[in-house]
Amino acid sequence: MYFSKMFLPTMREVPAEAEILSHKLMLKAGMIRKLASGIYSFLPLGLRSLKKIEEIVREEMYAADAQELLMPAVLPAESYIESGRWDTFGPEMFRLKDRNNRDFCLGPTHEEIFTQTVKHSIRSYRALPLTLYQIQTKYRDEIRPRFGVMRSREFVMKDAYSFDKDEAGLDESYLKMAEAYKRIFERLGLNYTIVEASTGAMGGTGSQEFMVLSEIGEDEIVCCSECGYGANLEKASCLPANNSEIEQEELPVKKMSTPDIHTITELTEFLNCKPYQAAKTIIYNADGNLVAALVRGDREISETKLMDVLKCESLEMAEADEVINLTNAEVGFAGPVNLAARIIVDQEVALTKNLIVGANETGYHLINVNFGRDFSAEVNDIRVITEEDPCPKCKGKLQLSSAIEVGHIFKLGTKYSEALKCNYIDEEGQEQPMIMGCYGIGINRTLAAVIEQNNDENGIIWPMEIAPYQVIIVPVNVLDEKVMDIAYNMYERLRKSNIEVILDDRNERAGVKFKDADLIGIPIRINIGRKAQEGLVEFKPRRTHEALTLTVDEAIEKTMELVNSAKI
Repeated sequence: MYFSKMFLPTMREVPAEAEILSHKLMLKAGMIRKLASGIYSFLPLGLRSLKKIEEIVREEMYAADAQELLMPAVLPAESYIESGRWDTFGPEMFRLKDRNNRDFCLGPTHEEIFTQTVKHSIRSYRALPLTLYQIQTKYRDEIRPRFGVMRSREFVMKDAYSFDKDEAGLDESYLKMAEAYKRIFERLGLNYTIVEASTGAMGGTGSQEFMVLSEIGEDEIVCCSECGYGANLEKASCLPANNSEIEQEELPVKKMSTPDIHTITELTEFLNCKPYQAAKTIIYNADGNLVAALVRGDREISETKLMDVLKCESLEMAEADEVINLTNAEVGFAGPVNLAARIIVDQEVALTKNLIVGANETGYHLINVNFGRDFSAEVNDIRVITEEDPCPKCKGKLQLSSAIEVGHIFKLGTKYSEALKCNYIDEEGQEQPMIMGCYGIGINRTLAAVIEQNNDENGIIWPMEIAPYQVIIVPVNVLDEKVMDIAYNMYERLRKSNIEVILDDRNERAGVKFKDADLIGIPIRINIGRKAQEGLVEFKPRRTHEALTLTVDEAIEKTMELVNSAKI
């Protein structure tokens, strides 16, 4: 492609709303343009790289025995109503009605649709296992779209679904897909880690996230360098901390006046005690039912863990009037003693003696409250892990990092197959629900993650396999006949060798051309300048900036070597 013919509207200044580097570089390099909040057009350069990621995904899905199909994006409500997710998806789901007043949505995810498709097509155990996937646009009305294509309202996703006859089959399908994901992200040159994650609204028995380490990541993960344990911060298992209060003798309960005390900080200052000597009681509304959750005063509740314990679809802090009706007290004075609600306490609360808790009476707290003696509750790990906590597997040192989720795999089990009656006939002629897995990769987000990890002060540094073009030839002076003869000759030879090449034929200053080439991140730049008369060119890889002076033949041979080695 001649540069002069390319639609490549680069930018020198980017909008102030572009907060992260990948968003800025994608705008500056002419890869995307914003159409509306969270909605972006992919321009030719960006689309080429996006399609190359898709192709890598296809190759690895094929190697994992997954078959590609394409589902509609406009989906009828019935499937989601049958699974129970029509209401639980909430405002994130784009909903619409057709001219006959039937309810539809723009597909946020396709578990139900794949399940229905298989339900109507597969009956015998002999047709299992089966893994199907698509690469398709998804729609979610994000409450706060941000970071360009990293969190947008319209995005491309690869979603795959496996169907097996038993748990052993699911384990095999899940492992096969996990290995495929590893190969995909390795081919993309990403520094990633795999962590335990919550199944969330997807349901199922387990899941893992593929996380790309990045300072701008919206997720936080914990990793142990000693044993390799990794988990999403909200999911990471916690060991109860040891403290001297655990072994204390249980003292009699006393009620204390604590006027105008609403927070743990105010309480500990007023009573001159440590935060871990108190327990905070948070009232939640879980699927319409009020529940209480307790953690130590120095801890935070993991709502992800709490949702897993409660097996609820929605969880939010109770409104003030709901708290008052339940506890007969203002917000800030809730406690577990004589509370007429389901109570979940963290394991540390159950172990700590003589706690300070709300008295369910405005202006009062109870001291010396003990689990088992003064109140009963369900005990679970429901707190957020900290960097001071030991690794739950080896008790080694944990490290917290920010990360970007680029892939997520789930063991769905029978959540959707039972709801939608997706069954098969087993060897004994009995009808059984299929055992399902679900596997997603955010294609847009992965593209942005690659840029986040591959850049310098001059622009993007593309890995060879997904660069929009592999080589750019830059004749320094397009008015020099010898320079242009060499440029055209190299351009044609590389094209005939199936190398994706740009010839910058613009009558621009060399500095402008070099700057543009670095900005768009083409892996190999071949400069043709003063030494053209001697048949020599400058060969300059984008990543290393180490310039080599080579003959034309040597430059072509070197280019072929680097491009082809990246495809192995």
